[in-house]
Amino acid sequence: MRWGARGGVGGWVGSGRDSAAVSPAAPVGKSVVPAPRVETIASSRCLVARVGGDMDYVTAPVFRPRLRELLSRGERFVVLDLSRVQFCDSVGLDMLLDVWRRADGSGTVLVLACVPQALRQIFQVTGADELLRVYDTVTAAEAAMGV
Repeated sequence: MRWGARGGVGGWVGSGRDSAAVSPAAPVGKSVVPAPRVETIASSRCLVARVGGDMDYVTAPVFRPRLRELLSRGERFVVLDLSRVQFCDSVGLDMLLDVWRRADGSGTVLVLACVPQALRQIFQVTGADELLRVYDTVTAAEAAMGV
């Protein structure tokens, strides 16, 4: 996966829509963008949700309700595994902060795991790392929550 800088203030990074990730099955000149997805993974200790695809203004109508739905399940601990996120712009960051605020307000502990390095850098540049707790692995996130 190649991470490159996007233009504008903040220099959002990713391999999203500006890159031409072409598969053999795709018509020439057409980029293949992974479909947005949120898959829950069975865990007896907490709810683990694996997030995949681009998190941006295009996928926000899909991601935002799915992320909010995770909180409606009533789990005390939620881990978002971001290992399959390939691109994140300011709207994607806003979605993560929104779900964190909602979780915090409802007494749910929400943490992030397996965050790509480029996305960690976005968190640092924007100050989001002051709110969002990030762990290297899902196992480390679960251990930190004491579950």
